[in-house]
Order: sequence, then C-alpha cells, then structure tokens
Amino acid sequence: MEKDIDQLKKKIIYRSNYRGTKEMDKLLGSFTKKYIHKLSVKDLLDLEQLLDIDDDNLYNFYNGLRTNVIPDINKVSTLFKNFKYNND
Repeated sequence: MEKDIDQLKKKIIYRSNYRGTKEMDKLLGSFTKKYIHKLSVKDLLDLEQLLDIDDDNLYNFYNGLRTNVIPDINKVSTLFKNFKYNND
C-alpha cells in the first residue's frame, strides 16, 4: 500500500509541474510541493481529480473568475483556492 501511495504522489508531482502553461506549472507545482506530504490518501485522490481540470478553468477557479468546470468542494480544492502563490 505504501508503494502505491508513493507512486500516486510521484504522479501528482509530475502532473502538477508539467501542465502545459508556465503559470500553472509554477502555481500547481508550488501548491503540490507545500501540501503533498500533509495530505491523506483521500486528499491525494481529490488532488488527482483536481489536476484533471484543464488549465484555463483551474486558473479561473483559483482567481475567482467565471469557469465552465467547477471542482468538487473539498479540503484540497479549498486549500488550493486559498493558496497564496509567492513568485519569489
């Protein structure tokens, strides 16, 4: 089971850093780096589901703009919505 969780974390880290747009690579990469080791298995699965959303809709959700796809409201989406990205 631990091996499966490690594989899931690696997959999430990769997907969060290689989105297709540089802005989302940085935003999701930073978010994932901060929280990946603090999340439960359920939260990791929720994060994986959040990563299934395309960059435009996810960016709009993060910034409180109109979006065509609304993520499930859960711990991970709330953490993401409230995440303060520091571009330093």
